[in-house]
Amino acid sequence: MSTPSPALPGGAWPLGDLTVTRFGYGAMRLSGPGVTGPPADRDGAVAVLREAVDLGITHIDTSDAYGPRVTNQLIREALHPYPESLHVVTKVGAQRDEQGGWPVARRPEQLRRQVEENLASLGLDTLDLVYLRLGDAEGPKPDPIAEAFEALVDLRDRGLIRHLGLSNATADQVAEAQGIAPIVSVQNMYNLAHRHDDALIDRLAAEQVAYVPFFPLGGFSPLRSSELSAVADRLETTPVSVALAWLLHRSPNILLIPGTSTVAHLRENTVGAGLALSGGDLDELEKTERQ
Repeated sequence: MSTPSPALPGGAWPLGDLTVTRFGYGAMRLSGPGVTGPPADRDGAVAVLREAVDLGITHIDTSDAYGPRVTNQLIREALHPYPESLHVVTKVGAQRDEQGGWPVARRPEQLRRQVEENLASLGLDTLDLVYLRLGDAEGPKPDPIAEAFEALVDLRDRGLIRHLGLSNATADQVAEAQGIAPIVSVQNMYNLAHRHDDALIDRLAAEQVAYVPFFPLGGFSPLRSSELSAVADRLETTPVSVALAWLLHRSPNILLIPGTSTVAHLRENTVGAGLALSGGDLDELEKTERQ
C-alpha cells in the first residue's frame, strides 16, 4: 500500500486495498470549453498534472469522455510511466456527441469498449477504479442498474478493473450495486448548498466507502452563500478555501477533486483546503440555504 504525502490537507483514505490522498485533482477542466477539444495552453495543462504529483496528490480523476480523449492523453503525456503511489480513476457510461452532449452509453458492449478505450488512452493494463456513470446531464435517475453494473463486474473479474464505484447515483442504486459486488466510492454532486446526499455520506462513512463530491464549488454556476462569504471575510481568505475546507470537515470519507487549469490555482486550492474552521465557523456555515 502506498503512503500519501502527510503535507496535503485531510490526510488519506482507503479505496479498497489502495490508499489515496483525500485532496486529489479532477482533470476535467484541462480540456477545452464545454469539456470539448484541446486546452488553449497544452504545456500549462501538462505542468498542472506534474505539479499535482509533485505536491503529493495520489488521486487523479478523469474520463475518456473529457475532450473526448483529451484529458487522458494529457495525463499519459505528463505522467506516464506513472508513480507507483499514483491512482488514476475514470468513469464510463456516457459518450460525447458532435454537439458536445453526453448521451447515455451503458449497454454491456458500450461499457466494455469504453473501458478498453480508457486503458489504451491512459497506457494501462488495469484501471484502479472505474465509476459507472448513471442518470444523465440533469442528474440522477431511478433506473435499474444491474445489467450495466454486472458488465463492469465481469471486466473486474477479467482483471481490467481493480475496483468499482458509482457516479450520479441515487441511494437506492448504491444499495442495489452493493447487493451485486463491493464498491469503494460514490461520486455525486455535493457542496455546501447542495446537500441531498447527507444521509448517504454518513452511511458510506460507516461502511468505509469513499464519497467524492463533483462540483464541490458549485460547478459551472459558482457556489454563493452569504454565510460562506462572511466566514471567508472573517478568516481573511476566499470563499473557495472555506468551501473546500468545509468538505474535509464534513466527513472523513469525503475526497476532494477540485479542478483547475493553472498551477497557481492548484496550489491555492491545496492551501485553502487546509484552512482550520472553528466550531463557530461550522455552525454558521450550517445555516447556508439548501438548494
